Amino acid sequence: MRHKKHKFQLGVKKEHRESMLAGLAAALFRHKRIRTTLTKAKALRPFAEKLVTLSCKAMRAEGAAQKLHYRRLAVARMRDHAAVKKLFDEQAEEFLARPGGYTRIYKLVPRQGDAAKMALIEIIKADDRGYRKGGRRRRPTAKPAGKPAAKAAVATAGENVVNV
Repeated sequence: MRHKKHKFQLGVKKEHRESMLAGLAAALFRHKRIRTTLTKAKALRPFAEKLVTLSCKAMRAEGAAQKLHYRRLAVARMRDHAAVKKLFDEQAEEFLARPGGYTRIYKLVPRQGDAAKMALIEIIKADDRGYRKGGRRRRPTAKPAGKPAAKAAVATAGENVVNV
């Protein structure tokens, strides 16, 4: 039975989807921030976070054979040796203390040509604390200032962003 087997299908066959996610993940690890459609960003998030988890496991591994095993698993999934090298050698050390949640998705305005929902997905900094957990929501007396993190992301959306 195939109950609960539905993933993001993205309107393509399995091989195409795996190749597309591998390319998006390679671009994400190379540039740390990419702009793509919202659906692709939501599909990319678990794929990329599993690769970061592999790199963290490799950093914690004792033997060289185990480290090589995790690196080969990542290469098999991402298919880009340069991006895997950058992930394992430069970025993995930052996330050793972080238990998960290595990416963040910001929604952007729809694309001009076809009105597709766009998003910005980025690798967050390891020391990022995230959003504050709010207690009880109160009625605002003045006009709310809005979300500062989202405004900052949209303001810097033109800088260092790769359109994928």
